[in-house]
Amino acid sequence: MFNIAIFASGRGSNTRAILDNIDGGKINARISVVVSNKSDAGIFNIAVEKRIPHRYLNPSDFESDEEYTGVVLSVLDEFDIGLIVLAGYLKKIPSAIISRYRNRIMNIHPALLPAFGGVGMYGMRVHNAVIEYGVRVTGVTVHFVDEEYDHGPIILQEPVRVYDDDTPESLSQRVLQVEHEIYSRAIALFAEGRLSIHGRRVYLQQ
Repeated sequence: MFNIAIFASGRGSNTRAILDNIDGGKINARISVVVSNKSDAGIFNIAVEKRIPHRYLNPSDFESDEEYTGVVLSVLDEFDIGLIVLAGYLKKIPSAIISRYRNRIMNIHPALLPAFGGVGMYGMRVHNAVIEYGVRVTGVTVHFVDEEYDHGPIILQEPVRVYDDDTPESLSQRVLQVEHEIYSRAIALFAEGRLSIHGRRVYLQQ
């Protein structure tokens, strides 16, 4: 069993789904610490409920990026973290952390990357763009994090149909249901040592 750090900025619905799958024996890991850049993030309510250590770390509260990065790395070392899971985390991960945890940081995106990704594309902005563009299929992508937004090697993708009468809100609900399933599946594959990476390709071992 290895230790997971959750980085989140919102209410934590993906985190709750991951916790449910850990409790159900589907993921052989534990969430050892929760980190957020928002002091009032809903994710902290889940952390308190589940008695998970949590840390409020806002980059703007530090005098330099180097100081912030050092504190984050010390927290990750404190809890012997093997995998960082970004679950609606709205801050860019510093390159020094990405370098230390290369191919050990996951993110989930509510579209089929590389479509509808990049700077500023998160949450309802993505679903608005999908509907405005008129695509018939969107989806969910789980990928490893590199130095660019929504760019790292893709682990899993799952399509979601876009209907003629969809609103951004109705589409987001269906996409979120898929997020809850696919993220836990990707984490379970990592925990089982079934992911291997060659260049930009992620291979799933049987």
